[in-house]
Amino acid sequence: MLSFLYEALYASWQLLNQSAFYILFGLLVGGLLKTFLSPTYVAAHLGKGRFSSVFKAALFGIPIPLCSCGVLPAAAALKKQGANKGAVMAFMISTPESGIDSISMTWALLDPIMTVARPVSAFLSATVAGLLENLLAFPSAVESKQQGVSLPMAAAPASPVPQGFTAKLKAGLYYMVNDLWPDIVGWFFIGIFAGGIITALVPDEMFPTWLGGGISSMLLMLVIGIPLYICASASTPIAAAFIVKGVSPGTALVFLLAGPATNITSLTVLMSILGKRATALYLLSIAVISVLCGLAVDAIYFSFGIKAAAMAGKNSGMLPQWFMLLAVLVLLALSVRPLLALFKGWFGKQKQHSCCSKK
Repeated sequence: MLSFLYEALYASWQLLNQSAFYILFGLLVGGLLKTFLSPTYVAAHLGKGRFSSVFKAALFGIPIPLCSCGVLPAAAALKKQGANKGAVMAFMISTPESGIDSISMTWALLDPIMTVARPVSAFLSATVAGLLENLLAFPSAVESKQQGVSLPMAAAPASPVPQGFTAKLKAGLYYMVNDLWPDIVGWFFIGIFAGGIITALVPDEMFPTWLGGGISSMLLMLVIGIPLYICASASTPIAAAFIVKGVSPGTALVFLLAGPATNITSLTVLMSILGKRATALYLLSIAVISVLCGLAVDAIYFSFGIKAAAMAGKNSGMLPQWFMLLAVLVLLALSVRPLLALFKGWFGKQKQHSCCSKK
């Protein structure tokens, strides 16, 4: 038992050490996007055109670091601002499937092919779903816009936009530390520990047997990934552990796309925003495009004779060890307050539930 615990913690530490700098870089860019990218500008481009709005929404969503539940209020805000259903659907798929933070982690924990394949696949699945929605049921008239502007990156009324580069930089850093990182910190560390447990617990021969590649492996991964609630950042170390254990890169890509974009909770809310037919189309598009992209990625690795397991984590070695350790310390320092708040809230709910049950 102690040996397993040591191996799991050591593997988790290795994943954290390899990814800390890249998650910090992704968070910084995400914070700057929040202040430098005008919400009004984004919303204005998502309500016009049957096709152009979908392409723009898919592109807008790729760098924004929001999970499948966090994107729901953002999508609802876009719909109220006049974005058509296809654009909203495209935004809801590309945003949780990708993100500048998860792209950075993919570079650190996987390899360049997966780093490119992930956002490209997210864009394709989002675009296909959005175009199909608008082709099948394009509204005759755009819904009237609600008064007041809602942020496409949060479910809150618009706050005053900071003026000047320095003010925007400060606002972006504040958003990164106090909003963006607290939203995903719990899931990030769950992903790190899950990756460590998979590395230590699962026998090397198990995953290649069931998830070594092909359509059957990818369909099985869809069954695992669709109901699961996990953000793009948390899914990355788990996918890295899968690949090291022999899962084909294409099958891991299916997990990276289907896991963050879908879960039981978000699907129920999605039906209230877009309707049952659009939700079914949403799921079908993600499933089909994920499998097709997974097959294409496996074909690329096979044609070039690249072993994904051998490539995993090589890019993180480009940084000096002292620099990686410094990034870990900075990330841990930023995590103390949100993790304490998370544990306090969780234990508070448990205590309250216990008191209520005694009564």
